[in-house]
Amino acid sequence: MTEVGGIANLTPLAQAKEQRAWYFYDWANSAFATTVSGVLFGPYLIAIAEEAAVDDRVSVLGLSIAPGALPAYVITFSTLISALVLPLLGAVADRTARKKDLLAGFAWTGAFFASLLFFMTGDNWQLGAVTFILANLCFAASAVVNDSILPIISSETDRDRVSSRGWAYGYAGGGLLLALNFVLVSFHDTFGLTEGMAVRISLLSAAVWWAAFTFIPFRGLKNHPPADVEQVEGGVLQRSFGQLWITLKELRNYPVALTFLLAYLFFNDGIQTVISQASVYGVEELGFPQGTMLGVYLLVQFVAVGGALLFGRIAARRGAKNTILGGLVIWMGIVTAGLVIPEKSLVPLLVLGVAIGLVLGGTQALARSYFSLLIPRGKEAEFFSFYHAMERGTSWFGTLVFGLVYTFTDSYRPAIFALIIFFVVGGLLLWRVDTERGIRDAGNDVPAVI
Repeated sequence: MTEVGGIANLTPLAQAKEQRAWYFYDWANSAFATTVSGVLFGPYLIAIAEEAAVDDRVSVLGLSIAPGALPAYVITFSTLISALVLPLLGAVADRTARKKDLLAGFAWTGAFFASLLFFMTGDNWQLGAVTFILANLCFAASAVVNDSILPIISSETDRDRVSSRGWAYGYAGGGLLLALNFVLVSFHDTFGLTEGMAVRISLLSAAVWWAAFTFIPFRGLKNHPPADVEQVEGGVLQRSFGQLWITLKELRNYPVALTFLLAYLFFNDGIQTVISQASVYGVEELGFPQGTMLGVYLLVQFVAVGGALLFGRIAARRGAKNTILGGLVIWMGIVTAGLVIPEKSLVPLLVLGVAIGLVLGGTQALARSYFSLLIPRGKEAEFFSFYHAMERGTSWFGTLVFGLVYTFTDSYRPAIFALIIFFVVGGLLLWRVDTERGIRDAGNDVPAVI
């Protein structure tokens, strides 16, 4: 502990306390990301839509769509809405000291909509699609606010560690609930339940988990006053539009941050599409039962805990950018393996799951902390809103490509392999990012290792 003018500096202790509370939002919201988005929603939506299908097609806004492509299109639509809404939300969040209140509000609203998935039954796939879109929008909004808190509660030097630990908490929390749901769905007969009811209860449990554990960051975080806010006239909404407009005009002053955002647009779309469509791929293409895919996803979750911490340690020695680039090479190998993995062959599937787990948490955690170094103070939420328009569970380009390739080929194998282009392009763009220049442009301190 350092001293300032003979008085003990308690800031590190206060930051450590807030960091511990902040970790638990990743623990809370990962229940939705894993149990709902990652495993159960896609296959269950397909099953419900197949009950309503006429000539193996359902009608969506006048378009005839195969039930198998429906989850990808639902996620795509949700992300397009997010791309329009999140930047304004970021401007609002940067102008308020009540970030933790915004975080909790979006979390609890999202959990409410997620709980309505329990009532998706029979052939009522429309209810599931609408409530998932609303829950996913709130999920993305809360993530913007949550990530904008990271630079406030950590220094530039400490940020990779804090971000990686948050992701580790997320995978541990999401994995724990997924383990319970794995037992429920796999042994539903033992509990006197149909498989459909077991899935619906699992969807509901994720909503309850998300809402309940959000109380920890809500109680443990502090509301910090905004910094370096643009002086614009009017009410809260008018001032937020004004700040957003100023930020959009000033983006050209941060070319390194823009290059990283473009790189992130590509490689994260690939990551998110693999995550959101992996269960559909395993059930529909490889022929595994839903219970088996729950088990594989559970394996991924717990391996990802160690993967996130491992990547954080590697970044401390090699720098976040180089570590992310290494992770993207592994992602290219993963989607290539998805093209040739044998049907109903469990061992290769488990190996693939371990590989995904090792690289998943690490690349996402380091991307968050790396980008935070390129953000000017006082505009964290705005910049993270642009970041999240392209991020976790809200990929639009990747899911669109996945859905289109499946539609034209009637196979998930070429659809999963097509995602390699996102990792190649994203990696090449990231290679061009000048990290030190970007940190200096944002007015932040340059860590010893970048």
